Amino acid sequence: MPVPVLFEYLLRLGDNCLILSQRLSEWCGHGPVLEEDIALTNVALDLLGHARFWLSYAGEVEDEGRDEDKLAFLRDAGEFRNVLLVEQPNGDYAMTITRQFYFDTWHFHLLKELQASSDLRVSEIAQKAVKEATYHLERSTDWVIRLGDGTDESHARMQRAADDLWQYTGELFETDEVDREMLASGLGVDLEKLQPPWMEHVQKTFAEATLTVPPGKWMQRGGKRGIHTERLGYLLAEMQFLQRAYLGAQW
Repeated sequence: MPVPVLFEYLLRLGDNCLILSQRLSEWCGHGPVLEEDIALTNVALDLLGHARFWLSYAGEVEDEGRDEDKLAFLRDAGEFRNVLLVEQPNGDYAMTITRQFYFDTWHFHLLKELQASSDLRVSEIAQKAVKEATYHLERSTDWVIRLGDGTDESHARMQRAADDLWQYTGELFETDEVDREMLASGLGVDLEKLQPPWMEHVQKTFAEATLTVPPGKWMQRGGKRGIHTERLGYLLAEMQFLQRAYLGAQW
């Protein structure tokens, strides 16, 4: 496996978790209830732990002196490889939960498949991460049902969030040359095969939540190639400020 391809693949895995973790951390101290404030923070920490595993391995594979911290704090937006879904703003709680649900459903199935990777390190990380991803999916699924089948207000907000974020879900299953090379080598996953179980779970959950699966076919893409919305730039400006302002400082 050529190093640049594996490095690129690991960045995608790590950046998805890192950026979504940062988004969720923005809720810390602002959650709708104390229990949920703590729960969201714990999910953010889980994802940050996953990001550390992937980015640490990426730094080792690249072998150019960049560890997990440098990869997280010293890259510009165009160097990030996360899907567009995870960089979308939190909005209201319906938007946050729906974004999480779309991602969790995909992430769970991705990690299940990555456990069989021919790369021992990838397999080990996936085996650790899938345990937490299982809880994440159960939690976000429960919230979709609770809010979707709740009050008229919560239902309307959930449907609006489902519709607004749907355009970012197609990229989760987009396959390019990096994905194909990783799959051919036995290291990666066939992303297209993840879509049927993802859709099945979404449809089942939405039916119980009395929500309608959006009919839209057109999808936003580009994040995996470093083409992002302006929202990522604002997120990184906050996340990376201290490291860039005091380059090399240690605490």
